[in-house]
Amino acid sequence: MALKSKSSRMGEEPIVKLLFKLSAPAIIGMIIQAMYNIVDSIYVGRLSTDALSALSISFPVQMFLIAIGVGTGVGTSSLISRLLGQGNKKRANNVAEHVFFIAIIYGIFGGLLGIFFSENIIRLFTDDPVLIDLGYQYINIILTGSIAIFIPATFNYILRGEGNTFVPMLTMIIGAVLNMIIDPFLIFGLGPFPQLGVAGAAYATVFSRFIGGIFIVFVLFSDKNELTLKLEDFEFDFQIIKEIYNIGIPAMANRLLFSVAVVFINLILGAFSSTAIAVMGLIFRMQSFFLMMVFGLTQGYLPIVGYNYGHNNPERMKKTILIGSAAALSFGIIGFIVFQLFPGVIIRLFNSDPKLLNIGVGALKRVSLSYFFMVLNIIGVATFQAVGKGMPSFAITFLRQAIFLVPGMYLLGEFLAWMLSGFHFQLQKQYLLC
Repeated sequence: MALKSKSSRMGEEPIVKLLFKLSAPAIIGMIIQAMYNIVDSIYVGRLSTDALSALSISFPVQMFLIAIGVGTGVGTSSLISRLLGQGNKKRANNVAEHVFFIAIIYGIFGGLLGIFFSENIIRLFTDDPVLIDLGYQYINIILTGSIAIFIPATFNYILRGEGNTFVPMLTMIIGAVLNMIIDPFLIFGLGPFPQLGVAGAAYATVFSRFIGGIFIVFVLFSDKNELTLKLEDFEFDFQIIKEIYNIGIPAMANRLLFSVAVVFINLILGAFSSTAIAVMGLIFRMQSFFLMMVFGLTQGYLPIVGYNYGHNNPERMKKTILIGSAAALSFGIIGFIVFQLFPGVIIRLFNSDPKLLNIGVGALKRVSLSYFFMVLNIIGVATFQAVGKGMPSFAITFLRQAIFLVPGMYLLGEFLAWMLSGFHFQLQKQYLLC
């Protein structure tokens, strides 16, 4: 009976209390994860602006891996929460067992990409030999050790589907804190460790996530969860794969769109300067600190909405949507205020290059204007995912990333370049007349 109450509380407990209880661990874990990304960039920024730019160029590849893992995980979490809402625990267990093997297969393919195609991948994004060399050093290690990314990224969502957000929080904290501790030793060669530069940052990432993965695997195979993984009882069911990816593919595409958008953004900014690429990389990492709070909120929000949808309780589902939207908006306001008041302080955390400051301060202020809409977009996408409607969630993200963001950046960049060239021409003309 105790195991049953773990999921049934999603249809019974007060919504605000339950949403806080389920989301708080995820938010804490996401914040720690975002802090790792920021600290990682701070350390690499101490090497050089080029090293920071190389990290920005490599960022979409890393996001590609995370997109595959998280997309699979979101589909898993949504399906498990709906099955538990329907009282079908046996099938929910089978879903978890399928995901175990899926994560291993992804890790093998990622490793093969890293071994054979790392340099080719980096050359897609830049022709600068310095950035190619630094980017290759980083992404080769990340791809080769990608199983360490896929295991925690997917397995955490198995537990989230049953309403357990505490253990996934611990997994993220273990990985992120360990990464932040190891980073300076491997990047700068402290103590007995060799100075590995950007490669050291990659090794620290893979090792720390691997340890987090071992922890989550140990928990999943224990008998202390509502779901129990027993691989000896595994029965392959193509319908389960289909149901996972009915939600997982649109969720994956949502994140892949972001990765593709970052690639095009880097190409657009590369036409101006490598410093502009570095600035955008910093913006993505800093805004992730606030957006991760919203993504953490959705980890508690999604199983509540999904459970009550499966349990045919629309009124409770609607109340959850309203409360979740209000909470997300509050996080967006926090991000806006911080970016508006402290842009210079934020940029100096990474590097005091005058060019970086000159471009970065204005960029941070302008980007933060979008946060009010961005957080509501994330909640809207999570709502469709929770009820098993993957395509509307993908359509929302596609409009934002592919229709408005990248074309808008390109057109505004071209317009500004045209305006500046006209201004310089007028200055030259006045100089000649004098």
